[in-house]
Amino acid sequence: MQIIELLTPAYEVAWLPWAVQYFFLVGVATGAALLASACAFGAPGSLRQRLLPAVLLTLTVSVIAAPVSLLADLHQPARFWHFYAYFTSWSWMSVGAVLLPVFLMLSLGLIASWWLGKPGWMRAIAPLLVLSALTITIYTGAEMMVIRSRPLWNTLWVPVNLALTGWLATVGCTFVLERFLPAAHRPDAAALQALRNVGLLLAAALVAAALIWAATGLAGGNPSFDAALRLWNDFPVWRMTMLGSALFGAVVVGALLRGKHRLGAKGFTLVLGLGLAAAAWAFRWALFMGVQGVPKFGAGLYLYHMPLGGDGLLGMLGVAGLCVALVAMANWALELFPARRTTANA
Repeated sequence: MQIIELLTPAYEVAWLPWAVQYFFLVGVATGAALLASACAFGAPGSLRQRLLPAVLLTLTVSVIAAPVSLLADLHQPARFWHFYAYFTSWSWMSVGAVLLPVFLMLSLGLIASWWLGKPGWMRAIAPLLVLSALTITIYTGAEMMVIRSRPLWNTLWVPVNLALTGWLATVGCTFVLERFLPAAHRPDAAALQALRNVGLLLAAALVAAALIWAATGLAGGNPSFDAALRLWNDFPVWRMTMLGSALFGAVVVGALLRGKHRLGAKGFTLVLGLGLAAAAWAFRWALFMGVQGVPKFGAGLYLYHMPLGGDGLLGMLGVAGLCVALVAMANWALELFPARRTTANA
């Protein structure tokens, strides 16, 4: 009997967990920007206006925390300057370095306009913010799609799925964060129902995108589907991951469907919101960290052990702590702006 020993070299992952945090938060931010822009045109006292404070809180937290995660992912934050000093138009990272500050400024402008009680300013900023949010959605998706060495990433369906799952996470985060608003600014049951309807539309679009992706793959026109089949057939750990993701996604969508008469129940929106956000985050973790563990050539898996320091668990906890601090600061700011107190009391 001949024994053949296979040695798998240990490779460092190219994208650290910081990338998961960034792509999650920026997806939430673009969804919140689109939803806040739509709510800005609501009539006084309308459903959209009653939902606006919660959506703006989600936008505030995500649009500030996302660039922090991006700078941390660059390992050396000063590298961000290189995107401007040595701009390369064919690089989506360089293009994103121009688009992201514009999106940040427009988002903060919309938020500040609401705090100051300037609806006219909000309506002037909203169309520009919509355009900017769409450019961020395109850039973040294209940054993965252009990597030809990973067939699972090199498909148009990656940007589509990143956008839809990110916007579903926006709905989830808004369900969670609205609970921390002062009572005068919290959306009522009717406004939460409208938010649930947005979630259902996004969930339906995500299911449709998955079915079309599978259909084109079965027809032989989608290499990313073939790559997914290889993961399913050759790697049991991926098989369990995919099954777990499908079951968890089905549970979350089922909760959305059954939530029509339960949005007022204590704790339901919190659990539903956490489920939506967790599903979007887990999708990104599998897409970024899991795929990097699959060799581009050969057999076996590259085993990845998440570090406990700043490049792993501690960094993730730090981002969570930053989000908590931003929520607290936003609530504190509501007490500083008389226009907001007057509007709430009215």
